[in-house]
Order: sequence, then C-alpha cells, then structure tokens
Amino acid sequence: MPSSSVSPESAGPPLRVVVADDHVLLRQGFVSLLESQGFDVVAQAGDADELIRKVGAHRPDVAVIDVRMPPTHTDDGLRAAISIRETHADVGVLVLSQYIEPDYALALIGGDARGVGYLLKDRISDAEEFADAVRRVADGGSVLDSNVVRSMLGRRRETSALAELTPREYEVLGLIAEGCSNQGVAHRIFITQRSVEKHVTAIMSKLDLPPEPEAHRRVMAVLAYLEDAGAGAARAGA
Repeated sequence: MPSSSVSPESAGPPLRVVVADDHVLLRQGFVSLLESQGFDVVAQAGDADELIRKVGAHRPDVAVIDVRMPPTHTDDGLRAAISIRETHADVGVLVLSQYIEPDYALALIGGDARGVGYLLKDRISDAEEFADAVRRVADGGSVLDSNVVRSMLGRRRETSALAELTPREYEVLGLIAEGCSNQGVAHRIFITQRSVEKHVTAIMSKLDLPPEPEAHRRVMAVLAYLEDAGAGAARAGA
C-alpha cells in the first residue's frame, strides 16, 4: 500500500485506532498505512474475541475490522463490530470486506448510520482516501463503498418517501450514502456544488427531515436510503 505525508486534517492529538485482521501481513499493511497518515494504532487483534477485549481495554476512536476472522472465518468480524457498536457507542467502526455484501452493510448499520463504515479491501489503494474514511467514521459520519451502494440502487419502494425523489436526487443521495461531501458529489457527477446544494435541500425536504445539524440530517437521509434498499432486497428475494 502506498504511503504519503500526514494530512493537515490529522493535526492535533492523533486519532487512536485498533486494527483487526487475522492475516498478519495485511494487518501490518493497514497499520503502516494508518501510521503514515498520523494515526496512533494502539492495538492489533487477530480474532474476534481478542478484538472485543482490546477495544474494551483501549477505547479507541475507531476500530478497523476485517469481516471474516477466527474462530469460524465466516462473519465473526462483522458480529464483533456489531457488538462493539452496541457496547461502546463512542467507538467508530470501519469494516473491511473482500466481497460485496449489502446485507452485511445493513446489519452493521442497523438503525444508526453514525460512526460506521463498510469498504471493500481491494479498493483501499489510496492512503489519503482511506485515512479520510477513518476520520469521517471517527467524526460520526458514515462511509459506504460505492460498489455496495450501486448494488442497492434500483430497489426503491414506490410507496416510500424516496419515490418522490427525481433520478438525479436519488443519485445524489446514493453518493451521500457513500460518504461524499457536497464537493465530492459535484466532482463525481460533473455538476456545480451549488447544484448539489439545491438537490440536497430538495432531498431533505421530500424526506421530511427535521432541521437538525447538517451532518445529522445527512446521516438520517442515508438511513432512509438504506432502509429503502433493504426493503427492496427483501422483496427481490421473496
């Protein structure tokens, strides 16, 4: 993984991170990447039980967790991540997976998208982008891999509030679900930031979201999006 200079965003006390992956070389790669970006990796874990113990002992800002870990090598990391969210609400959780698993993402988020992320391992090639994702999760934001989000698209319920969104507004909401800022959305779909702001305002109005702080409203919009996508997935499998 490439390393780069520490981002100015990391100025001040470094964010404390626990890294969990049973593959030692991959784990060391993540540790080196995070340290190169100014994070303080306070502990490492090779299985789900060790991860839960070390999060409890160190109370990091973020836990970076592989989905598949011992003892069963199935979804132990995911279940540990869900347990951490339930018992340590102040710890952000960023789950890494080798596969596109929308159901895993939905299970992880549950009813609260704050301080949670789900990324595919093979897309973590840019140190600064990965570091930005960790910081967003630590700050209470949400980060979803674009491939996972795309797998959810088109599953809209016509009876839901999302049915009122235009195709462009729904596209903008999908990018917000990935964790994109307004500037990031503008860059991705080649429109002005002012246009993005108008779309975001329309989305918030159509979803009837209360006048909360902007960051919280965006999380609530993401939850509406994911709940809608999850309902569509359930219908498709029925």
